[in-house]
Amino acid sequence: MRVTKRILMLFSTMLLIAAASNSALRSVTATALPPPPPNPVLFLTGMEFYTANGKNWIRYEYDVLNKDQYPADMFAAAPGLPPCGLNTKSSRSWVDFFDQRGKRLYGFCALGKPADLGGIWFALEDGVVPPSWVYIEINDRQTNTKYKSNLADTSM
Repeated sequence: MRVTKRILMLFSTMLLIAAASNSALRSVTATALPPPPPNPVLFLTGMEFYTANGKNWIRYEYDVLNKDQYPADMFAAAPGLPPCGLNTKSSRSWVDFFDQRGKRLYGFCALGKPADLGGIWFALEDGVVPPSWVYIEINDRQTNTKYKSNLADTSM
């Protein structure tokens, strides 16, 4: 009888441990980090002709289709990270335009929210042949993660 009682106690203890482990695993799974944002989907929205400093320019305007899938904190001011020139309150994530060969064209270091990805652009002096394709990289400086977009056209 004593052996049976000990076996039942041991079996009961093992069941309690298994149940507690399963509960703890569900708790950890429920508080797991959200999936990382996807790569941006870049597209041309328009071109604007303007004059500045006595020169004529063409601004190539873009939007990011899936900008709503980026968390707001990725674009919060990050005074603890290196500044962008004299801007000590630049955002956590910077956005850079590149031509299809990887040459940097322009960048943004102070976007304040994901919706601001709907108004990004680069400009070339009128008469300069634009690259056929461009892409952006969103560089999350806090996590050292880069999100590279598709190649987007530069003509309407």
